[in-house]
Amino acid sequence: MQNPRQSNTNTTVVVQYQGLLELVLFSVLSTAPSCVCLFINGTMLIVLRSKPVFRETSRYILLYNLLLADTVLLAQSQLLYILAACRIRLTYPVCGVLTMLANLTTVISPLTLVMMCLERYVAVCFPLRHTSIITIRNTSVAIVVVWAFSSLNVLFCVLLLLNFPFGDLQSLQMTDFCGKESMLLDQVSDVYDKVFTYLVFLSAGVTVTFSYIAVVVAARSVSANKDSARKARNTLLLHVVQLGLSLSSTIHNPLLIAISKVLDRIVIVRIQIVFYVFIIIFPRCLSALIYGIRDQTIRPVLMYSLCCQWRRSALLSVVPAKGKVTIQINH
Repeated sequence: MQNPRQSNTNTTVVVQYQGLLELVLFSVLSTAPSCVCLFINGTMLIVLRSKPVFRETSRYILLYNLLLADTVLLAQSQLLYILAACRIRLTYPVCGVLTMLANLTTVISPLTLVMMCLERYVAVCFPLRHTSIITIRNTSVAIVVVWAFSSLNVLFCVLLLLNFPFGDLQSLQMTDFCGKESMLLDQVSDVYDKVFTYLVFLSAGVTVTFSYIAVVVAARSVSANKDSARKARNTLLLHVVQLGLSLSSTIHNPLLIAISKVLDRIVIVRIQIVFYVFIIIFPRCLSALIYGIRDQTIRPVLMYSLCCQWRRSALLSVVPAKGKVTIQINH
């Protein structure tokens, strides 16, 4: 007859093994979409700098700025996710740098979306003045203002962080995994972060909604360009979805913390993976999908670049068994 204690030990080992296997499987399933999105976003960034029409058009300049912020934020999120999955804890200074980088890009994304919506609003509602209002110089100034505003927020967060008595700690090694909530070390930092985030997204939401309503009203006008207004309306509607998903990403960690108090650990891991894919990864790849598929100017260039990179990687992976093989590709 089997010893009950040995049976319980074997059952515990099996459960732990299954939990570890499931964690590895879900980690792979979450890392793969992130790598695909980073690849698409990186290719899109290269495409937007490849031709003069992209470098000299305001909407594509704004799109480049949005994609750059989303790509940096996605890479930072994936790095922190891998570190947490590997149970690696950082020091406070290293985590602080990564967190401030996330704060920088988190503010840049919704503000850039606002500028892109305003550009579409001017194009539809004031078509005769569009070229005089939306210029390369004005677009560059707007982007500098957005980066400066976001940088001031990061600077203020750093000043609040420096008020914490790190000298009283026995070690700068963190006891928890690195994340935004882990660096909110006092009540003042927590309140400031919530108020600032909600104000930014509330202002952005009001502006985007106003732009969408104005374009819808203009589309019903007799003198309006129906096709242009329809495309602008659909684009603005997608930007509203983007803004909503970006807002949901700010409550990702607090929501997980609340769920962790009432659910089992394995269930929490499953929910965390789903949230990470649909709330963190998907919104950062949505801009490339929207413009890569819908924009008639970007789509052929993007498809050509993706196909060329795929073909090049496939050729590099083929190793001939005998002799030397010469392959010529005609562009």
